[in-house]
Amino acid sequence: MSNLFDKIVNKEAKIGVIGLGYVGLPIALAFAKKVPVVGFDINQERVDMMNRGVDPSDELEASDFENSDIVFTAKTEDLSDVNFFIVAVPTPIDEYNKPDLRPLIGASKTVGSVLKKGDYVVFESTVYPGCTEDDCVPILEEVSGLKYVDDFKVGYSPERINPGDKEHTITKILKVVSGCDDESLEIIADVYKIIVEPGVHKASNIKVAEAAKIIENTQRDVNIALMNELSIIFNRIGINTFEVLEAAGTKWNFLKFFPGLVGGHCIGVDPYYLTYKAEKLGYHARIINSGRYVNDSMGNYVAKTTVKKILAQGKNVAGAKVLVMGATFKENVSDIRNSKVADVVKELRSFMVDVEVADPYVDSAELEEEYGFGLSEIKDGAYDAVIVAVNHDEYVNMPEATFRKMMTDSKGIFVDVKGTFRGKINELTYWSL
Repeated sequence: MSNLFDKIVNKEAKIGVIGLGYVGLPIALAFAKKVPVVGFDINQERVDMMNRGVDPSDELEASDFENSDIVFTAKTEDLSDVNFFIVAVPTPIDEYNKPDLRPLIGASKTVGSVLKKGDYVVFESTVYPGCTEDDCVPILEEVSGLKYVDDFKVGYSPERINPGDKEHTITKILKVVSGCDDESLEIIADVYKIIVEPGVHKASNIKVAEAAKIIENTQRDVNIALMNELSIIFNRIGINTFEVLEAAGTKWNFLKFFPGLVGGHCIGVDPYYLTYKAEKLGYHARIINSGRYVNDSMGNYVAKTTVKKILAQGKNVAGAKVLVMGATFKENVSDIRNSKVADVVKELRSFMVDVEVADPYVDSAELEEEYGFGLSEIKDGAYDAVIVAVNHDEYVNMPEATFRKMMTDSKGIFVDVKGTFRGKINELTYWSL
């Protein structure tokens, strides 16, 4: 008797991907090059775009949609003949930095409504250890009327997609997989091997896989927080952080981390899922929470330091004009989720600074809706300070003369958040983290 993997390979069973954002759509299209796929998203407007071969997240090209055996839909009934579900919906935090599981719970209800005996459900959304089995599985059981393990199988395989990264794509990254029993682990591993060239790492259980994902980003967050704290200290000493790191980096085992604004949907969010779980277990995670505090405060720090630099030039802060270049959470992407540039803008405005924002990748209306400010055209002779907050390719090769033309006078402040222009700015007042 053939198992589910055999049926998928023989195109007798379908894969369904729930949530077609930055993570879900690339997964769906990768599988659709090999086997039949149903791509489901609750947003009909996004579905319409994908049916036209357009990625709403602006990550994929039209050619990526070609030669794909896929149906895009917002109708739950179109999932009725799917046997292998992959859930890739967002797992954000709320205003109190607590996990917001509403998208995940909604997706679980959707899958539960079409779940059949013998089906598999694999979750990819980043969660705290235990969430899949404690929060999602009971919903699947309740809505479907089926019994976990006996009637349907569940696994967890964390996403590792990096927005804007054309090298480390879904098919090129080793995949961590897990299942609720030995049989499900093998089938889930085999299914992912259809598209993942480096193969898979089989975690011993679902909680291990969940924990592995969440510490990947927590580790980076803590290390970047250390660099940010060092930057604050070195600024008071009067030395450049990037020069210190360049010197220290000559040692073979020195870890290459750098200060900066930590936003996005992963590093700036995932650690809160782990600290939430720790609190539930009666433990206050000191290092992780401290790292989050430092990184979450860096936008304010950049803004306040800019204000101090303007004051040092003998200018009034109220009414001073500052240009912030870059609004996304990282370079060369259109993703504004959890962008800490918004913190810079908000803090500057609290000092009555007149702030303008530019970004070649962002939709102004989307930015306005999300953060309350839109984009402006860069003007010459208009600004008392320029902050290069995001290292888009369009910015990093600009000569000092271009920035000098933007300033109101020779006392212009140039803030280089990532230290990219170190040694290249000689006339303007230069500062970096």
